[in-house]
This record gives sequence, C-alpha cells and structure tokens, in this order.
Amino acid sequence: MLEPTAATALDEIPAETAETAESTESAVHWGAIIAGGVASAALTLILLAFGAGVGFSAVSPWSAGSASTSFHLAAGLYFIVTAMLASSVGGYLAGRLRTRWTGAQSREIFFRDTAHGFLAWGFATLLSAAVLSAASANLVGGVSATTLEAGGESAYVMDRYVDELVRPQPGTGTVGAESMAERGIVRRIFAAGIHNKGEFAPADRLYLVQIVRDRQTLGATQAQALVDAALADAQQTVIQMQKAAAQLALWLTASLFIGAFSASLAAIEGGALRDGTWHYNV
Repeated sequence: MLEPTAATALDEIPAETAETAESTESAVHWGAIIAGGVASAALTLILLAFGAGVGFSAVSPWSAGSASTSFHLAAGLYFIVTAMLASSVGGYLAGRLRTRWTGAQSREIFFRDTAHGFLAWGFATLLSAAVLSAASANLVGGVSATTLEAGGESAYVMDRYVDELVRPQPGTGTVGAESMAERGIVRRIFAAGIHNKGEFAPADRLYLVQIVRDRQTLGATQAQALVDAALADAQQTVIQMQKAAAQLALWLTASLFIGAFSASLAAIEGGALRDGTWHYNV
C-alpha cells in the first residue's frame, strides 16, 4: 500500500477546511436564551407559590408561637427541586428553540448548547432577582436580622418585648400620652438592640430598669432580673435568626449550582433533539 505523498496531504487540507467552515452568524441565539429564561423564572414563581401553599415556606419566623426564626429542611429540599425543574425547562427551551449551526463540529455544538442553557439560567436568575424579588420574598416568607426594625413584620416582636416590660396596669383604662411615649422609647431600644445583633448599650439597659421599676412598682433587683430576661430573650432571637439566615443562604447556593447544571444539561438534550442528533454520542 502506497504511503500518501505530501501533495496528497496538501490536497486534503482545503476539503477539511471546507467541511469545518462555520457560518458568520453569531453563535449566541439570544431569542432562545431569553425565552428559556422567562419560562424558567415564571415556573420558579409558580413552584414557590405552590410550596408556600403546601407549607414549604423557607423561614417560619413565629415558630411554636414564639419570636424565633427557624429553617426547615423540607424547605431547602424544595428549593433544590424547584431549581431543578424550572432550570431544566428553561435550559431545554433554550436549546430546542435555537437555530441550527451550520458547519460547526459536534463538540462545538455540545459546548454552545451547554452555554445556552447556562445563559438561560443566568437570565432567569437575574430576572427573578430584579423583577420577582418582592413576590418571591412574600411567598418564601424570608426574614433576616438586618431588616428586623420597628415596623412591618417585626411589629409583633417589638410589641412582645414592650409588653413584657411596660404593660398598662389592669383597670387603668386607656394608656396616657406619657405611657405611650415610654412604650415608643422601649420599642426603639429593642429595635436598635436587635438590629445591632442583640447588643444593648449599658445606658439603654439602665433606662429599661428604671422604667420597669417605676411602672410596675418593683424593687431594683426584681426590675433588673425582668430586664435581663427580656434582653436575653431578644439576644436568643437574634442568634436563631442568624442561624436560619445562614442555613437559608447555603441551601439557596446549592439550589443555584444545581439549577445551573440542570439548565446546561437540559439544553444539550434540547439542542440535540433540535438537530436530530440526540441518538448520537456527542
């Protein structure tokens, strides 16, 4: 058998180049990416709504009737399931709706489909964060220590501590202006302490002891014990909230990674079905 000559090898180069020549159009089909991202974001919102309806809220701020915050394992697992389903649908649509790449090799098509799925996941993530954040937050029911201020969902927390220390005496009728002013001061002290990760200034502690001693006609020792118990309860609440927030962040991170992988893998299948090559090993 004759060995191929140099001239024969040179003659084969143009043929190989012609077979691998790619089109001049962009390899990124943004229409398919946006469509997949929108579908993924919408499905995420639907699944979050379903999860909230069946009791898979991410954070339960009033667990067992107390002002504690806890994270449930079932909610973290549901986050991952939601990410897998929504991202897979979005990635599949991104791969299936893109146009055919003429002249691209199978490995290059494999990479492009993977990138399209990843971009669709990224677009859905940004869309959810920018547009659906308020709706998602309400459905998930998330609470963080940095947003626990005097107002909104934290009103119950503040009023609970205020009532422990400065509650009106039975049979006194309506609360006077002086009592309302004291309640407002105590409420702001607790709001500032919880916002400061459970750290209360010594001057605030002393002021609370004086108010409790005067309003409830207690001795200095009893008033100090009552204030210390209320502040310890508030600090424990902050610790529980921080733990729940950390667990929530870890589960969200895991769900994001799994969502990105699921979208990329589904885009490969969608693209291969689009080109009719799904039965081939690419």
